[in-house]
Amino acid sequence: MESVSIIMPAYNVEDYIEESIRSVIEQTYSNWELIIIDDRSTDQTISKVEPYLADNRIKLLVNECNLGGAGTRNRGIDMASGRFIAFLDSDDLWSPEKLEQQVDFMLSNGYQFCFTGYSNISETGKYLNEVECPKKVSFSDLLKSNYIGCLTVMYDTATLGKQSMPLYRKRQDYALWLKLLKLTGHAYGLQSSLAQYRIRGGSLSKSKVDAIKFYWQILRDVGKCSVAKSSYNLLCYLSIVCVKKFSPSIYNNYFLK
Repeated sequence: MESVSIIMPAYNVEDYIEESIRSVIEQTYSNWELIIIDDRSTDQTISKVEPYLADNRIKLLVNECNLGGAGTRNRGIDMASGRFIAFLDSDDLWSPEKLEQQVDFMLSNGYQFCFTGYSNISETGKYLNEVECPKKVSFSDLLKSNYIGCLTVMYDTATLGKQSMPLYRKRQDYALWLKLLKLTGHAYGLQSSLAQYRIRGGSLSKSKVDAIKFYWQILRDVGKCSVAKSSYNLLCYLSIVCVKKFSPSIYNNYFLK
């Protein structure tokens, strides 16, 4: 069984992190390590994690200072020993068969970079809706919209090496996907819903205007797009967001094919 390193950043998630950890422990695939990196939490996050350290597959790092999402995940990537790297935030969840299905999907097809569908859940864990994924995406596809959920990604360090997240305060995962696509050509979508993304009132993803600013910056810096091409891709992104929100059936039938 190939080993999987799971990168879990944590910051003030005392109400959620135990459930996230248990969703890893309950995986049907057992050859994993879970690297939890605490970004200077001020609540009881660390004390919630400590009992789980009895499982020698689970490791805890504590940042000396607050590094933000990218820097925190990169500490975990640096420490990772597994062939495959996967990401799970400390308030999100995985279905029990997530790792087993995804490792098999990658090995059976020789894929270097893949992702899956997932569902959205509320802050209290109530199911909200399904987020389907395309069968594959290219670099140019991803410039127009980020179809890839961070909690569903797996990439192969045996062929790609350890690839860290660019140091943006937001959308650093999107910047990494673009980096990976420059190396792989395509990312492949496993057509199953294998994770649950928790939508929280105070999460960074709620600040849409700020997120658009970072999207533009990444198009320019990582995507190497001209102002004209960045404007075109940003318009595509905003259009796709609107279609996804107001007409999910059109989004699923047109954009995910």
